[in-house]
Amino acid sequence: MEQSDWGGDLTKTTTVTVRCTGHVRDAVGAHELTYSFPGDTLGDFLSAFFEEYDVEELVLATTPEEETTDGWADPPEKLPGTWRKNPPGERTRRFARITINGTFNVHLDGFRTKLEAEDRVAMMNPFVFCF
Repeated sequence: MEQSDWGGDLTKTTTVTVRCTGHVRDAVGAHELTYSFPGDTLGDFLSAFFEEYDVEELVLATTPEEETTDGWADPPEKLPGTWRKNPPGERTRRFARITINGTFNVHLDGFRTKLEAEDRVAMMNPFVFCF
């Protein structure tokens, strides 16, 4: 088995449904499409998809400034739940999100999340208007 950087099996080809919203939809030119790629992880999918569609900079952050924004309220002293950042290279831009079957990738196994045939991968970067 040839393994990818994301732990995926590159001898497999996986086909998923891709849904795009906001800026990603504009750049891809479609709301929904079927996409086949070598491998079986979210990281494998993103590597192949970004090679074909120039949307990586709309989804992934490369600097801390691209991934964060000031909030409108001060956070409580003790935050509920587990708060941790994704590893470098797996961080989305502020307001941009990736989901697998409706669940944020950060609540799964990040870019190492295994994908199966007919899973739904959504890439969202909504239009944000400030007045």
